[in-house]
Amino acid sequence: MSKQLFSVSFQFLYALLLASLAIQSLAFPSYESLGGLSERQLKEIIPTLDARVPPSPPGPLRFNGTKLVDDSDHPFRAPGPGDVRGPCPGLNTLANHGYLPRNGVATPAQMIQAAQDGFNMDNQPAHIAAYAAHLMNGNLVTDLLSIGGKTRNTGSDPRGQPAPIAGISEHGTFEGDASLTRGDDFFGDNHSFNQTLFDQFVEYSNRFGGGFYNYSVAAELRFQRIQQSIATNPEFDLRGFRHFTAFGETVFAVNMFTDGRKTGAEAGQLDLKSARSFFRDGRYPRGFHRANKPTAGEGVEIVLAAHPVAPGHNVGVNNYVEDRSRGSMTDFCTFYKFFINTQMKEMYPNPTGVLRRNLNLNLDFFYQSIPFLYDSFSPPDCPQIFPYGRN
Repeated sequence: MSKQLFSVSFQFLYALLLASLAIQSLAFPSYESLGGLSERQLKEIIPTLDARVPPSPPGPLRFNGTKLVDDSDHPFRAPGPGDVRGPCPGLNTLANHGYLPRNGVATPAQMIQAAQDGFNMDNQPAHIAAYAAHLMNGNLVTDLLSIGGKTRNTGSDPRGQPAPIAGISEHGTFEGDASLTRGDDFFGDNHSFNQTLFDQFVEYSNRFGGGFYNYSVAAELRFQRIQQSIATNPEFDLRGFRHFTAFGETVFAVNMFTDGRKTGAEAGQLDLKSARSFFRDGRYPRGFHRANKPTAGEGVEIVLAAHPVAPGHNVGVNNYVEDRSRGSMTDFCTFYKFFINTQMKEMYPNPTGVLRRNLNLNLDFFYQSIPFLYDSFSPPDCPQIFPYGRN
């Protein structure tokens, strides 16, 4: 072999080696869900992760009254390069003020604590939201979850595929259609602030709330957004967990974005300047005080009663088909059974080792928080399901 040919061959092999090392260096994101991966992929990826034992969820706050949360220890700072934000204005606000890690990646325990500290969210509803999101969209080995903008790593992941979307922005799990200020995923962006939808938020607040957003406005706007999605989104889906969150999110904005110092006729009246600060900027209004008592879904029965909409989905535009097979706002047990026996089993058909251990721990945390909200959700009415046995 000539020296010239040898040099070319060596350079070619060296380039291949560098490319191989570059691919190997693209570590699997510590917050990306492992759901749906094959057994071979799990065997390759899990040993590269920093496995953690999930801690028990935080308890209620010792002091659960109102207080200043836009304080000097939690200054607003807009997200920087690499920080992730998602469809939930409350989580975005908590990250922008440092109640959550500012990069937008946290543990479920951190999310529960932040929601309590920053908004006075009731302990048990915070558990349900955090562990449902984590089980569907988090990394159960590392105990991390992204609040979920549609950000992608460059290049490919270790599975040889384009790096996927990670976090709660992933459509069809925790995030869903007919948001008040975010578009449906079908139209390409389910996480960014949508000015057109916020203009509608303002219009309805003026029409039904005298310039404020309250339960009455929430009821009318929730129905309007559902009807809009039915009429325009052929893939509109209001089944499963989305039936709960779609109605719950409408009252969360009243209960947790209204300054806790308001009393009497002013209580439960969210002014539009504050609403814009939360929904658009992910920022506390200047001098904001959290709710004056633990809160979450108060008022949801008013919203649901005004325009009852059963769970279902579109089969083509403007063809909404009722489907209660995945539960409903008034039938959480059916949702729980679907969530465990179908959704979780499809994502994790045969987990082993640390993944199985952490799955069982998180499933237990999720189940134990639910009876607080649903009196019928307890043995023998709806016993806990152990799809992977007991650790």
